[in-house]
Amino acid sequence: MSVHLRPEEIEAESFRIIEAEAGSHSWSPSEWPVVRRAIHTSADFDYLRSMTFSPDAVPSGITALQTGRGLVTDTTMALAGINKRLLARFGGDFSCHVADPDLALTAGKEGLTRSILAMRRAAADPSNGIFVIGNAPTALFELLRLVREEGLRPNLIIGLPVGFVGAEESKGALIREASEFNIPFITNRGRKGGSNVAAAVVNALLLMVTGRYEKENP
Repeated sequence: MSVHLRPEEIEAESFRIIEAEAGSHSWSPSEWPVVRRAIHTSADFDYLRSMTFSPDAVPSGITALQTGRGLVTDTTMALAGINKRLLARFGGDFSCHVADPDLALTAGKEGLTRSILAMRRAAADPSNGIFVIGNAPTALFELLRLVREEGLRPNLIIGLPVGFVGAEESKGALIREASEFNIPFITNRGRKGGSNVAAAVVNALLLMVTGRYEKENP
């Protein structure tokens, strides 16, 4: 490989390699860009088989981004990886409450994790519609409790927590319960995931939104 390739040339070559190695697949034209970017970010072809979408996930996510719905992440790392320049282009706000100073105090007093309290705070803001979980299974479990018990209805849940304790189970719960309550979701089956992959999913959707906007507003 030439060390003189520009970043856009490296990305194009990476996508060419992914397309070649992936071969034929059953992903729809709207889902494949999301799966491909998850593979690109992680260099892990397991996402070719493990990614899971509700039928309306991509169109719901695109509409939510286009209309400026607030986006919430469970970690500052996930938020750092999202293309906020594109997000701001459509008026979208973004937040991550897990590092809010008062949450640490409350978590200690109440015996709860900061991830749980951060989801509660995010859910209390009606402008938030896109919830991105890339690290903490407890955040996803709490988000689902809010859906089940308190009537929260996100426009899209991107649930990709990673790890050996609760990650696989929380994603299984997302598939079951989001389907029951008609909540659009994007997730994967198994232990793998992470803030970088969750951010990549958001960025794939943002690029699709940008492409549509540019076609409609040449």
